[in-house]
Amino acid sequence: MASTIHAHLSTPLKLNLHSQASLSWRRTLSPDAIASTSSRPHSSTSNSKGRGNAAVLTCKAQAAPAAVNLAPGTPVRPTSILVVGATGTLGRQIVRRALDEGYDVRCLVRPRPAPADFLRDWGATVVNADLSKPETIPATLVGVHTVIDCATGRPEEPIKTVDWEGKVALIQCAKAMGIQKFVFFSIHNCDKHPEVPLMEIKYCTEKFLRDSGLNHIPIRLCGFMQGLIGQYAVPILEEKSVWGTDAPTRIAYMDTQDIARLTFIALRNENINGKLLTFAGPRAWTTQEVITLCERLAGQDANVTTVPVSVLRFTRQLTRLFEWTNDVADRLAFSEVLSSDTVFSVPMTETYNLLGVEAKDISSLEKYLQDYFTNILKKLKDIKAQSKQTDIYF
Repeated sequence: MASTIHAHLSTPLKLNLHSQASLSWRRTLSPDAIASTSSRPHSSTSNSKGRGNAAVLTCKAQAAPAAVNLAPGTPVRPTSILVVGATGTLGRQIVRRALDEGYDVRCLVRPRPAPADFLRDWGATVVNADLSKPETIPATLVGVHTVIDCATGRPEEPIKTVDWEGKVALIQCAKAMGIQKFVFFSIHNCDKHPEVPLMEIKYCTEKFLRDSGLNHIPIRLCGFMQGLIGQYAVPILEEKSVWGTDAPTRIAYMDTQDIARLTFIALRNENINGKLLTFAGPRAWTTQEVITLCERLAGQDANVTTVPVSVLRFTRQLTRLFEWTNDVADRLAFSEVLSSDTVFSVPMTETYNLLGVEAKDISSLEKYLQDYFTNILKKLKDIKAQSKQTDIYF
């Protein structure tokens, strides 16, 4: 899912793995919420029902103390927001929606060789900061009313460093700087899979944010329609292999534009503060159903390579044997959940009523992919027509 801040706290988090592979993260925060963060890992031995000896991550968190208001200061406009992870699939839609609705948007971007010029072109302000250096964070929060956190780790980055330590640093700074609202995007059913590091970290972050005392809105997501383009649509058009599993997992994909729209509706509703929301698309799809839909819209068959779930399980167990492959194993654990007999979806009627939204206004996957294939096939036809016009004959 997204561009991410690579974060280390002032005191690194350490994990101790014991024979029964049960891990506990204990976070004890010092009085200075920004400069002094102490991480005290606590290991325990426990068995999860039905999970055998799978690694289980749990966390206990104590919130940072409230910031002391020493002076009245200048009132912060409610329209001032900071978007973290603004270059990602969801983050860029959050930025665009915010700008369209008249918000003053500031984007926290990690310094990099290729600057995020497109965000500036849209009208956002880009500020460079790095959550691995907590001292750079407060300046980005000055004059900000709301933080919207869309960030998550890149595949090449350690999950715990990015999604746990970085988020703790950001939440601590937000609390100390008096941020008035914090939106955090999580994963549906993250509380039900402690054996998967990424999902347990998301759940721990939800609890940490709740205990911080900040006004906040946790939003759990099921899947992005945009992610299906690179995974299925493009390979089918380019006649390349499409990878899938033999599991009947069903995912209710949602257009990130709809996610962004619903997020700002929730943001303006004061009655939603602290309530857990879950956003899901109109229908849950299996991998095979998505591939079949793409084949029909593209007008050609897919070259499907199926990976058995048993192979994922074996690969995960193998990578656990070596310290340097632990991050790979963590991500395979998440893949294994997505490849199980699971449904990533929830009824949305209550959420629609709460937000004042009608179901007919939410994009379906059929409509989203139909629009994509119609546009891309038209462009391919135009390119082919132009190339014929420029042919030179002797």
